[in-house]
Amino acid sequence: MVAVVDTTKCTGCETCVSECPASAIAMENEKAKVDKDMCVDCQTCVDACPSEAIHME
Repeated sequence: MVAVVDTTKCTGCETCVSECPASAIAMENEKAKVDKDMCVDCQTCVDACPSEAIHME
């Protein structure tokens, strides 16, 4: 499974970027974007996102 960002919910706060232990999340057009090849399925970003904009697929 990998993290997926719902860009309609993402506020661009960058919390997930700083919390991701794999550095798999970066900002693109003021929204979080997950590098699926780097994601380690830890779900840290899901728990950290204050907007509930990230889920696992």
